[in-house]
Amino acid sequence: MYIKMRFPNGVSKTLTLSYDDGPDADVRFMSIMSKNGLKGTFNLNSSMFLGDGYSRQRADDMKKLYIDSQNEVACHGVYHPKLEKLPLPTMIHEILNDRENLEKEFDTIVRGMAYPYGSYDANVLQALRLCGICYSRTVCSTGDLRIPDNWLELAPTCHHDDSRLWDITDRFLKAEGDIDPMLFYVWGHTYEFDRHDNWERFEDFAAKIGNRDDVWYATNIQIYDYIEGFKRLSFSADSKIVHNPNSFKVWFSADGKIVDLEPGETKRI
Repeated sequence: MYIKMRFPNGVSKTLTLSYDDGPDADVRFMSIMSKNGLKGTFNLNSSMFLGDGYSRQRADDMKKLYIDSQNEVACHGVYHPKLEKLPLPTMIHEILNDRENLEKEFDTIVRGMAYPYGSYDANVLQALRLCGICYSRTVCSTGDLRIPDNWLELAPTCHHDDSRLWDITDRFLKAEGDIDPMLFYVWGHTYEFDRHDNWERFEDFAAKIGNRDDVWYATNIQIYDYIEGFKRLSFSADSKIVHNPNSFKVWFSADGKIVDLEPGETKRI
């Protein structure tokens, strides 16, 4: 039997966004996201919420915006350093302190990250594991729509200014049938739209790809947790009996037929 993971409601495609640094342009960006049903992750330097160059009122307004939008907040280093350049104790403090600050501000558990400047080494990877970080995004755009196999070196599909954006979008939207699961992962900084005076690029992208029944729009951590949940499914040797040990519903296709499993359910396919 041929088993393929499916996302919620049995769809084969998911889209997520990842945007860094928490500038004021996030306000306009999230309004476009909301209009088109998009979800994503905002990687924040927690110093911005501790009074370094920003007012407390501005921080409170931005905090409410991120919470109300139900997008994910993730780490980006307290002061956005090149982590691999730091002594190991300082590196760990930079990651863990950022996580603690954001968790306190947003009253949530923070488990994701994007590398400041996109740079890291083996010591940084080990530090992330010790600090309880599940995934961290790089800046190495692949043009690929496959599911990642190394979440601590999570390579995005493309930057929003990538010349391949529209070709990848068409490839993603046109894919149909019993295909392998696809992840379209777009990253950037929202201040770049002001800098390049090209907000219409994201508005057009969001209108084209948003509000579709065949795409799951999710945050980075939602996708990570769902994929890890699929991996926890227990199959019999002949794949005809399956058990879902997770606390959430999981979908997959079995020889092209969509199967859904409730939390704790065991089913014969």
